[in-house]
Amino acid sequence: MAALICGSLAFDTIMSFEGKFANQILPEQLHILNVSFLVPSLRRDFGGCAGNIAYSLKLLGGQPLPMATVGEDGASYLGRMRTLGIETRYVRQLDDTYTAQAMIMTDSDNNQITAFHPGAMTEAHVNVIDGSEGAAVGIVSPDGRDAMQQHAAQFQAAGIPFVFDPGQGLPMFNGQELLTFVEQASWIAVNDYEAKMLCDRTGLDLAALSHKVQGLVVTLGAQGCEVWEQGVKTLVAPVAPTEVVDPTGCGDAWRGALLFGLEQGWSLARCAALGNRVGALKVASKGPQNYVLDFDPATFAA
Repeated sequence: MAALICGSLAFDTIMSFEGKFANQILPEQLHILNVSFLVPSLRRDFGGCAGNIAYSLKLLGGQPLPMATVGEDGASYLGRMRTLGIETRYVRQLDDTYTAQAMIMTDSDNNQITAFHPGAMTEAHVNVIDGSEGAAVGIVSPDGRDAMQQHAAQFQAAGIPFVFDPGQGLPMFNGQELLTFVEQASWIAVNDYEAKMLCDRTGLDLAALSHKVQGLVVTLGAQGCEVWEQGVKTLVAPVAPTEVVDPTGCGDAWRGALLFGLEQGWSLARCAALGNRVGALKVASKGPQNYVLDFDPATFAA
């Protein structure tokens, strides 16, 4: 079974600041903020939510179908996905624009500051879901605003159950728009910060939101995650990484595992446990798409 993954493909420029952001920013001077961070370490990675989720799902043995847009500089990304065995027929390459670019700076406490140029992502709505893709499940992850709204509606019209994963795109939508996504989706996946914003904007708490979908998951980083089903919360224990190297793409790795489990018909708690395991592997590796598995997902038990 295939999973249709709607979201961004991006190049990530990742920089490491050896100090702490909090020690460089003076709260009383925020109105004239002017700071500079020395970043001795810099690398460029393949990233973007759709690419990262597809990498995770493929690594686990699933069949990802990313639906995204890249710019005139996107040939290397397309080539990489094909080398990995990831289908690219729903990735559209556009002229006269760049592939989305994320500039990510991480401090010694794993806090991050990100600057994002959307580039070709703003045209992602040109891709249309019509049900012919053969997907059993899908996900709407951060993408262009129009694309996220249209793809959610198209998933619903095609009868394809999907995960609503608003991520850093959540602030683009007001309460009513977010409620529309919730009504269309089968599952919701957010981190704890996004969960608070989702509740604030919709006026519903997590228990109430979980009654509107088959399940809602709140990832809590090192504390594991919460699985909400019909108003009932289940805590899923974290998996400690062997070392903390780079958090970039951890949430996307988790979501690839979620899609894998949903494809298999697993319980949401078992999907979440697999996500915690894969997320721990990702945290111990540099870059969002460079980790490898150290277990057999076919025999994974929560």
